[in-house]
Amino acid sequence: MSERIEDIAQAMVQPGQGILAADESNATMQKRFDPLGIENSENNRRDYRQMLFTSDQAMKDNIGGVILFEETLYQKAEDGTSFVDLIKKSHAVPGIKVDQGVQPLSGHKGETVTIGLDVLADNLKKYYEAGARFAKWRAVISVDSALPSWGGIKANAHALARYAALCQDAGIVPIVEPEVQMDGDPGDHSIERCHEVTAATLKAVFNELDEQNVKLEGIVLKPNMVLPGSNAKKRASPEEVAAHTVAVLKHHVPAAVPGIAFLSGGQLDIEATANLNAMNAGHIAPWALTYSYGRALQAAAREAWGGKPENLPAASKAFAHRAKMNGLAAKGEWSEELESFG
Repeated sequence: MSERIEDIAQAMVQPGQGILAADESNATMQKRFDPLGIENSENNRRDYRQMLFTSDQAMKDNIGGVILFEETLYQKAEDGTSFVDLIKKSHAVPGIKVDQGVQPLSGHKGETVTIGLDVLADNLKKYYEAGARFAKWRAVISVDSALPSWGGIKANAHALARYAALCQDAGIVPIVEPEVQMDGDPGDHSIERCHEVTAATLKAVFNELDEQNVKLEGIVLKPNMVLPGSNAKKRASPEEVAAHTVAVLKHHVPAAVPGIAFLSGGQLDIEATANLNAMNAGHIAPWALTYSYGRALQAAAREAWGGKPENLPAASKAFAHRAKMNGLAAKGEWSEELESFG
């Protein structure tokens, strides 16, 4: 694979391929495993992710990149093969989550800012040596009738831009993830309110990226879809979500960006697939419109596995199905009838 960041970014968003977000922290894995009665041990986390990374059909056909947690970046499969090499064997790009979570933003009640810039340069060198060729940094934008403030948006946009510049200096593609939350508190905002906040956020992010001299050809954008809040009374059809989302992106995202890989952000599995499909089936865009899903790719597989070794083939099959469905959606070729063929 070429080491040019522009080529790496393109490789991550090839037609029919998206990004597997397998970067859940150990604390998040606890939340995923507890309802299924699975012990949150290092071996169980390894076995589960090994199942994902050795699902050959899914990995080769529908996964262009994998976001890893730091523990996973250094883990090996049972046969001694590193997870990084497993991912590369399927021609996907290994990546790493590099932010250190969020903390309250001083002077801005109810808002947060992402931390980790102070140690990022040193960490990126270490991650590059371990084989990571892209990174992910998530900014969280809370929404209600008053939030976010412009100061809150700008603080997070600036941090994203500084992160992106540091990544490119290290030869690593930055995934730029400004998430306007659908499931925050109270989460009852309309799709129009999400449109407004997403537009303001993307405008700020690309202004900051420009000011920090970030090469847009060497990034991947990971935004939210434009959706009503999770507690909103009025829901939106896939066609409405697609129309709002593509309109915002066309107004604020330069065509130089090679790909936009959406987060699922609390959507149900098929909902996330249907919304992505509506964008690709009904709209022409200058960038690849694809997925960077965690739960929406993994939930069915995790339930099928249940922590039992004998269920690993069924879990792999469930993961391959969701990957295939989203790969079709990334080309505008999905339909709900296909969901019945597991």
